[in-house]
Amino acid sequence: MCSNTAKSMRWHEEERSKDGKMRHPVDGEAWKSFDRLHGDFSVDSRNVRLGLASDGFNPFRTMSISHRTWLVMMVVYNFPPWLCMKLEYTMLS
Repeated sequence: MCSNTAKSMRWHEEERSKDGKMRHPVDGEAWKSFDRLHGDFSVDSRNVRLGLASDGFNPFRTMSISHRTWLVMMVVYNFPPWLCMKLEYTMLS
């Protein structure tokens, strides 16, 4: 819907530095392995790549209760590093 956001979603393919240094998840071996395995997906740089993170905590602040709550967050990795972790591009599910 927004042309600036659409352009940023293609940053990992069109604008990143390709000097062999690890600066973004796209430079990692896991990303490259996924691209080899799923070539039809990786052809289009507009396809959304998501990172999943979770962490548990005790909401009642007492160790005698065994209840735990686990947050699950999804991060859009298509964006440049300075946008990936912005609140408006992080999803809490």
